[in-house]
Amino acid sequence: MIPTDAKVLIVDDDAGFRDSLVRFFHSIGVDVQTFGSGREFLAHAPEDGPCCVLLDLQMPQMSGLQVQEELARIGRKIPIVFLTGHGAISAGVQAMKRGAVDFLEKPFDERRLCEAIEGALSQSAQTQRQTAAQLEARRRLARLTAREHQVCDYVMAGLLNKQSAYKIGIAESTVKVHRSRMMKKLGVSSVVQLVRLVETAIGPGS
Repeated sequence: MIPTDAKVLIVDDDAGFRDSLVRFFHSIGVDVQTFGSGREFLAHAPEDGPCCVLLDLQMPQMSGLQVQEELARIGRKIPIVFLTGHGAISAGVQAMKRGAVDFLEKPFDERRLCEAIEGALSQSAQTQRQTAAQLEARRRLARLTAREHQVCDYVMAGLLNKQSAYKIGIAESTVKVHRSRMMKKLGVSSVVQLVRLVETAIGPGS
């Protein structure tokens, strides 16, 4: 199922092929935007909602693989479904190894195209949810004072209040006050929730 607010970005130097894809996606109620080159696509501002890009591998001036490399370099996360001509399977495999969601060899059937797009848009929606959760977690952590951050770090390290008090050089009762304020500001009620919040703020792979 393709989300109603999703958009498919089509990057292909063949105007006739782009037009045929536009007609197909419009027929199933999917919003699209087309680009005649990789550079034109890269100059386009990122979309707000779920989106993916149908990217032709073999284009003049800037190939699909070069576009993929540039997206990775600038940190722009968008799921890619590559379109390959006959005999370009090895390049498609290379694209998959670099993180592409799928690749389709032209000509492809509509059902296969829909499956690839659904998978890419699902990944896009998940990435956006993770990004939103990360930003919210970081916003909460930014509320903490320097001392509360210190206590938070010690709680994350598994230290007891008295151990934290010893390391900081303050009374255990003071640590308890800082800990209580820290948990309240973060909106968590247990160490498990605190760990999840901090891990969310850090993000996967960090």
